[in-house]
Amino acid sequence: MPTIVDALNRTLEVPRTPQRIISLVPSLTEWLFALGLGDRVVGVTDFCTQPAAAVAQKPRLRGTKNPDRARILALEPDLIIANKEENRERDVLALAEAGLAVYVTDPCTVAGAIETLATLAEILDAGEAARPQIDEMRALYAAATADAQSGPRVLVPIWRDPWMAIGADTYAADLLRVCGGQNVALSLDGRYPRFELAQIAVLQLELILLPSEPYAFSPVDLPALAPVFSGAVHFVDGELLTWYGPRIPQALRFFRGLFDQPTVAPVDKNDL
Repeated sequence: MPTIVDALNRTLEVPRTPQRIISLVPSLTEWLFALGLGDRVVGVTDFCTQPAAAVAQKPRLRGTKNPDRARILALEPDLIIANKEENRERDVLALAEAGLAVYVTDPCTVAGAIETLATLAEILDAGEAARPQIDEMRALYAAATADAQSGPRVLVPIWRDPWMAIGADTYAADLLRVCGGQNVALSLDGRYPRFELAQIAVLQLELILLPSEPYAFSPVDLPALAPVFSGAVHFVDGELLTWYGPRIPQALRFFRGLFDQPTVAPVDKNDL
């Protein structure tokens, strides 16, 4: 069995070609199916929604923060895929103590995410299947970083009541950087810092992006922003912003294109 080291600095042994895989990470579940490994997936979380038709047939194991440990054990996986941020360490350690191989990931940059995907493919004996996608990701990343330009000053809320934003040391923040966005929330404390709407004027924004997840922003949220911001507001696909997996190429193209625009039309207050 090959020996690998995960994001918790644990050394673990996994079968040479795992045949019964449980994924506790939605974006990595999508990656497994993109590699053609869907038949090996024996369980997913309630938040694993892509690819929709395929994952609908898989056993559901509750959420990323409260996986059904008993059912996981009953499924007898030979590999569990987890994430340092999305899954609780106590769940990971409990499953490991029960004798299961739990591989914990922790990509906080676009480059790190691409290498995580490549490593996972190798662990699953799917390196050749992954190669075209990994090569495309690396090429697009190289092009983006070689042509790095200073784009708009952007804020990306991910929650309201309280208002929270994408901050430092996150995959999404690095995606914004690589694509040219200047994330003003980097000046705030924390990976997902809280902020008050009154701070928006001080942050000197040019653009607000409102993603569809984890908080499902919609036009009904615009009136809250109107009194403090008259610039551009753009709704974006939250999965495109935060899911590292087969959608990385699309994300790099989309956000580079968005930030390359001279401007995005501001919200018309008369429409609120």
